[in-house]
Amino acid sequence: MKKSQETARAKMLTWRCGVSVPIVFHLPFSARTLIKHLPSSNQNTFCPHRIRAKTLTTTRIVNSSHFETLNTRQQEQIHLYVDALLQWNRKMNLTAVKDVNEVMERHIDDSLAIIPPIKNSYTSHCDSSCNSNLKLVDVGTGAGLPGLVLAIACPDWKVTLLESMNKRCVFLEHAVSLTQLLNVQIVRGRAETLGKDVSFREQYDVAVARAVAEMRILAEYCLPLVRVGGLFVAAKGHDPQEEVKNSERAVQLMGASLLQLCSVESQSPFGQRTAVVCLKSRRTPKKYPRDAGTPAKVPL
Repeated sequence: MKKSQETARAKMLTWRCGVSVPIVFHLPFSARTLIKHLPSSNQNTFCPHRIRAKTLTTTRIVNSSHFETLNTRQQEQIHLYVDALLQWNRKMNLTAVKDVNEVMERHIDDSLAIIPPIKNSYTSHCDSSCNSNLKLVDVGTGAGLPGLVLAIACPDWKVTLLESMNKRCVFLEHAVSLTQLLNVQIVRGRAETLGKDVSFREQYDVAVARAVAEMRILAEYCLPLVRVGGLFVAAKGHDPQEEVKNSERAVQLMGASLLQLCSVESQSPFGQRTAVVCLKSRRTPKKYPRDAGTPAKVPL
């Protein structure tokens, strides 16, 4: 693809399938890529614990199924999304999980589990409450995890799903229309490209990423999109300490610092999960992010 195409301003295309869904394509759209459409929990508690890092704290969140905290309409939307995910997964590779119960535990509950860390960290360390109008971008959303799930659970948030693969964007458009979400924008493009575009650079209150890359790479993908005073939250496994330590330089170069680790006791058979929270305190230098592909090939 030519460089002029890669860096051109995104064009807004609106597809209609029951509900209008804004989809921004940062790459040319090819019709050839179109595919056939297929037919009470416990209160969250935060308990800080000291660890060796100077500014980093660890928080433990104890919760039963996060799905049970949703209202009836939201639970219906989740079920519609999961059904669509499994149906479309027969035709394309959206997830390795093929059982509905495992999807609920491994994907849905884990996605919902990062909401308390986002809300707690944002209200404690950022400029305003995150009860409404929070702008969140899910980098490398894939099948919409966690971003689409967050949009269902937090309808007042404005959620952008960033994905580079066109076929996944087609699925996301279908899922958003099916669930009748009005607070979601789908953007097709690479994080390295959008991180340099003034329409996206430092425009978001929160950036999240799940199962995309290691922290050193994620920092360069996500933090250029976050405003000064905003958060970057990475969903990780039960013991990301070494990965977090190795990412400190990259996080600092992007203008942020590691704020805390939030450990979530998940009902998933995969056990405890961790949300790594970073706070952005200054603007990202103009030379970041580097060209597409460089952050993954040569991590900071």
